[in-house]
Amino acid sequence: MENIIKIKNLNKYYGGKRVLNDINLNINKGEIIGYIGANGAGKSTTVKIMLGLVEEYSGSIEIFGENIVENPVDYKKRIGYVPETADMYENLTAREYLTFIGSLYGMDYSEADEKAQKLMDLFSIKDVYDGRINSFSKGMKQKVLIISSIINDPDILFLDEPLSGIDANSVLVFKEVLKELAKKGKTIFYSSHIMEVVEKLSDRIILLNDGEIVADGNMESLNTELKEGSLEQIFNKLTGFNEHENIAKEIVNTISRGEVNERI
Repeated sequence: MENIIKIKNLNKYYGGKRVLNDINLNINKGEIIGYIGANGAGKSTTVKIMLGLVEEYSGSIEIFGENIVENPVDYKKRIGYVPETADMYENLTAREYLTFIGSLYGMDYSEADEKAQKLMDLFSIKDVYDGRINSFSKGMKQKVLIISSIINDPDILFLDEPLSGIDANSVLVFKEVLKELAKKGKTIFYSSHIMEVVEKLSDRIILLNDGEIVADGNMESLNTELKEGSLEQIFNKLTGFNEHENIAKEIVNTISRGEVNERI
């Protein structure tokens, strides 16, 4: 298979703390990668380095066969990105925002406008195409972000918690969109805390713990190796987190009026 992302000996420090520890990855064309880990594991940092948003790291990253340091612009024309937290130009209308994003990718206005209208319609928000984004609900804003990430027909799509706030029907649609894109040879790099979604969507799951890759494979191979059932169970085993039940009980006890009165 064609190698489309190659990460070699990637290390990153923040204030003396090592947040990525010798990350080595080869991602193939058409793969849906589930990139998971606890908060602070280094998932978003990895993605932001690949996007050129974070610098001062050691190691090398090649995307489309070229080092992103040596050619930091061209490869970005062929990627899409949905960040976990986005800064949008919310005073713009959806039409203005999406045609602007299209222009950044070299699309002419009419092409971007036509695509954007069609995509807004398919995501059931065409009626607010000329509405200002600052009047949108969280889910509507997220749909606009998703549309902005795919309007240029990217070869690689980077997704960081892309389903936040959107309705159940649109979640189903978007899952199918990712499958269809993968069939067309597009590569999906999907970072999320929602284990069920990652488990169902991903061809390959990469688990990061304290900046290190501790698992890399499909669900079948991970289950064979680790003798666990769900991705959540695999995650808990590899990260050493098995206190969730006890912590939950303590939380409930803490907020329980009866328990508080007894302690008083």
